[in-house]
Amino acid sequence: MKFTYSSGQRPLDGFTLKRGIGRGGFGEVYFAVSDGGKEVALKLVRGDTQIELRGVAQCLNLKHPNLVNLYDLKGDNQGDHWVVMEYIAGEPLNVVLGRHPGGLPRELAREWFLGLARAVAYLHDHGIVHRDLKPANIFLENGTVKVGDYGLSKAIGSSQRTAQTHSVGTVHYMAPEISTGNYGKPVDTYAAGIILYEMLTGHVPFDGESCGEILMKHLTTPPDLSKIPAEYLPIVSKALAKNPSQRYASMAEMARAVEALGTESSRVPAAAPTPPPRAAAAPARSPRPPEPVLVALPAVSRRAQLMELCGSMLLAVLFTGLSSILWTAIKQPNANDVLLEMGRVFFPTVAACWAVLVPSKFWTDRRGDSWLRRFTLLVIGGVVGLGGWWMDGGSLTLPPIEQIPSAGVTEASYFSFYALAFFAMRWWRMTARRRTHRFSFAPILGAGFWGLVLMLLIRPLSNANPGLFVLVLMMTAAIVQLVSPWEQPPAPSAKRLRLRYA
Repeated sequence: MKFTYSSGQRPLDGFTLKRGIGRGGFGEVYFAVSDGGKEVALKLVRGDTQIELRGVAQCLNLKHPNLVNLYDLKGDNQGDHWVVMEYIAGEPLNVVLGRHPGGLPRELAREWFLGLARAVAYLHDHGIVHRDLKPANIFLENGTVKVGDYGLSKAIGSSQRTAQTHSVGTVHYMAPEISTGNYGKPVDTYAAGIILYEMLTGHVPFDGESCGEILMKHLTTPPDLSKIPAEYLPIVSKALAKNPSQRYASMAEMARAVEALGTESSRVPAAAPTPPPRAAAAPARSPRPPEPVLVALPAVSRRAQLMELCGSMLLAVLFTGLSSILWTAIKQPNANDVLLEMGRVFFPTVAACWAVLVPSKFWTDRRGDSWLRRFTLLVIGGVVGLGGWWMDGGSLTLPPIEQIPSAGVTEASYFSFYALAFFAMRWWRMTARRRTHRFSFAPILGAGFWGLVLMLLIRPLSNANPGLFVLVLMMTAAIVQLVSPWEQPPAPSAKRLRLRYA
């Protein structure tokens, strides 16, 4: 995915771009840092800027825990418009759904939906229709669901349901009445029903080979509700009614229906006898249970991470052993030096792989290039270098005073080489679960490049076979990729459909 600007550029005064996050029908989104150090998301508005800017302007002063905060609207020297907004490091719902092809657990789907419903209800209360609700615009950060992307939002009045002439919404979540130009609050209710259906089943109710085919199914085909859990069946059925007047009157009403599924009364087995109501007594309300804390995925729990780490470390030993045998066979040393030569490759490479795998397992790749990580790896790399120096015959005891200068130079050379090599590269990206490719040669070539540069700079290493140091770095870059878990990146978002009111 190619972006207009690259890392380090400052197209908007006061902000430095770090990386591109995503592209959509209305522009590009970048992760950036202000001159004061605040992490933000910057959206470069493209296409029909009037629609986007109008939506953003309407939402600038809205504040709600379940909405992505919009900070400001700015222009640059090129005449382009930028939206300054809250940077959400958490995962979008479409990524989470990609890991649950059969649908989310019911309780988890319920909590995702309630966060979505609160945000949309707040927009509706302030006269705003979102009009582009979809899993890619719903995020989870620190246990809180947040709804973003107000680019297609539109102010409405009590009787304002006019036609539009611009691209609106995403076809898989598009209400039938949009084909006639109606964009009232029921549009969001319908999209929320589609999202709830997808969370419960793992797929959208209407799909096809083209946008027109999907839209026609929205207009004429009843949804298949056979896979919807029984308790959700009336809710989803009502939300997906073809006639807007037959849907829920508000998102708050739909949210109450879903929220009621979490009460104690809704969890009573169907076969359990229900006592008859008393004539004179008012109906008692069931106590509302505490809401569970949302988690994005059980697969990233600490226990699962620890199990994955142990497996990766064992595989690293295996791959390093095979690589060391291959290297020794290629070099063909004397019979007496075979084990020594293998050990000089095997042990530093295992140590380097573990030094990368252990901290990276508990780091995420969502904050970009972190200097704290680099300095941490610098220290760890220095420790690996001291271990390599000891393996090559270095002594941990103090030498005689007259030998300290030369001994210190050798020890410092080992320490500096590995410390700077670990500092120079973003090793944690090679182990990231959602890295772009399962295996890439680019990090291996990068490790070789930095190894050669450091070999030339730290000349005392020439006495310790510096080529072996470069080999260790390149093997480490290859092995950590091979042993680290990887997930297929999510499929691109559904195409937008351009509708025109005839």
